[in-house]
Amino acid sequence: MTIAQAKKEIERLRKKIDNYNYHYYILDRPLITDYEYDKLYKKLEDLEARFPELITPDSPTQRIGDKPLKKFKTVEHKIKMLSLDNTYSENEVREFDKRVRKALENNVEYEVTLKIDGVAVALHYEDGRLILGSTRGDGSYGDDITQNIRTIKSVPLHIIKDKTPLKSVEVRGEVYLSISSFEQLNKERERIGEPLFANPRNAAAGTLKLLDAKAVAQRRLDIFIHTIPVSPDAGVDSHYEMLKILKKSGFKIIPYLRLCSDIEQVLEYIEEWVDKRDKLEYEVDGVVIKVNSFKQRSILGNTVKSPRWAIAFKYPAHQAITKLCDIKLQVGRTGRITPVAILQPVLLSGSTISRATLHNEDEIRRKDIRLNDYVIIEKGGEVIPKIISVIQDRRTGKQKIFKFPDHCPVCKQKIIRLTGEADWRCINKSCPAQLKGAILHFVSRQALDIEGLGIRLIDQLVDSKLIRRFDDIYRLDMGKLVRLERMAEKSAQNLLNSIELSKNRSFARVLYGLGIPNIGINSTNLLTKEFTNIDLMIKAKTEDYAKINGIGEIIAQSIVNYFKNKENLLMIKALQDLGICFKTEKKDSKQQLLENKVFVFTGELKSMTRLQAQNIVRSLGGRSVSSISRKTDYLVSGKTPGSKYKKAKKIGVAIITEMQFLDLIKKGR
Repeated sequence: MTIAQAKKEIERLRKKIDNYNYHYYILDRPLITDYEYDKLYKKLEDLEARFPELITPDSPTQRIGDKPLKKFKTVEHKIKMLSLDNTYSENEVREFDKRVRKALENNVEYEVTLKIDGVAVALHYEDGRLILGSTRGDGSYGDDITQNIRTIKSVPLHIIKDKTPLKSVEVRGEVYLSISSFEQLNKERERIGEPLFANPRNAAAGTLKLLDAKAVAQRRLDIFIHTIPVSPDAGVDSHYEMLKILKKSGFKIIPYLRLCSDIEQVLEYIEEWVDKRDKLEYEVDGVVIKVNSFKQRSILGNTVKSPRWAIAFKYPAHQAITKLCDIKLQVGRTGRITPVAILQPVLLSGSTISRATLHNEDEIRRKDIRLNDYVIIEKGGEVIPKIISVIQDRRTGKQKIFKFPDHCPVCKQKIIRLTGEADWRCINKSCPAQLKGAILHFVSRQALDIEGLGIRLIDQLVDSKLIRRFDDIYRLDMGKLVRLERMAEKSAQNLLNSIELSKNRSFARVLYGLGIPNIGINSTNLLTKEFTNIDLMIKAKTEDYAKINGIGEIIAQSIVNYFKNKENLLMIKALQDLGICFKTEKKDSKQQLLENKVFVFTGELKSMTRLQAQNIVRSLGGRSVSSISRKTDYLVSGKTPGSKYKKAKKIGVAIITEMQFLDLIKKGR
């Protein structure tokens, strides 16, 4: 067989297999037997093995990657993935309708769908081929999980219709695990002694975080596509119609989609599914109500967090009755001690529940919760269910009042409860539980971003007393690390390299990493703009902080209290001596060499992630944007550039390589 003949036959086989997949996974109408399908698939595999140069990423045989990833790349969402406002109230649904009709002068049609309890993802297609799958993340940035998305058999690797406006398009959906797959997964984990997943959504989210696509494929994830953020066809203004086009093009569309001409029809849909949803093979926790017209969505716009043209109605929480077997105390990184109820495992909305939050001592007393009580638990959208009430009639006299201890369950030191506070706290800053939580925060992605220093390794380092404070991280060496369990020389060296690299993190990220109570990443950015170094912050008074827009009295007092502690000051001094940045670099002319220059990145960079490169551009006074225009100064092209490269070439934007970009920024670093 010649290569031309092989190419023709491979294309024929792929087309047939794609069609059979579409009928099997999307339409649920198989056209051939499994045996016949397997024969076709094997024939394609054999041909591709003989002619490997003809293998393409969208071949049905290429769903699973060859090698596990080392980490997920961060990707920017060109169109933000906003979250929906939630309501449990019919009145609030009517109020939403009033706001929409007022803005649109009473002319509106709603698209209504079931709200699948899964994981939000975005899929990007260029020239009809899947090029990217990503998580929602924080709405602006998510993780590149393309390799894992490709394992989902209901995700088309390429759009099957030739004549369609969907050649280059973004679609969004919900990755989920069916209830039967979830139960099978937990049975297998129980058999091999691994912890069980709490619910199908938790299992789906955990699966998408796996770095090995082969392990992902074994979990049998599925997906429903529910959103196309921008109509790719100017002639189609109906989102509902666009979803129908998506279905014909090979996508698995969210089921039970309905158009409603008024809010009464919407409320009828909500009522219809109150009980029916429990008969489905997947978890549904509500109904999503969206304005159907793309143009009207544009008129209504968005708030910072949510679209004004959509709302999610959440069904009331499901409840179950079970026995409270014990109450355990957890110690957080700030010393806060949280009681957690250990329950007799019970099935609730497809989840096996064995723990529930009790919040604090007052909550236990207010609800009169006792050991061995039978309790009503509720799951209403929270990650951890809560105890609603005690069933007093089932008390037998064997119930025991829980007495909050006067010592920390981890370090055994005295604990305190300050006047006006609901929480007990361990004030021993050397408490291993606090230290472990604080270090995990210090090395997190938004802080020092030390790759390889996860909770299991932190447990070993703290338990072996190799780390007592943050600065001890920077005193680790090869000799100390290789003596630890499961730590080979290569892993140790990678960790040491990551630790050394973290010394270049900005003042704002270091300040966030310190874990000052009530201080988030946004607060640290505000603070480091006002105070250019840590010494100025240490000397500042409460009123100096409180006058900063966005800080306020509570945060101001937290900062002052933190710097009053001598141990904290000694640790900061030690970190400074070790080369950690505690100042904002002055923006001199050298550092502003990219001032007003606009950069766009395409393709994979070798020396850094795209997010790191964008941050460098911004630190040097430039702007990093996601799309090419005539205002773009440079397109930085990495490995396998996308369509931006062609557009840049067409309109005359300067295209530079990664090496040229590195040369350009050297002058300012």
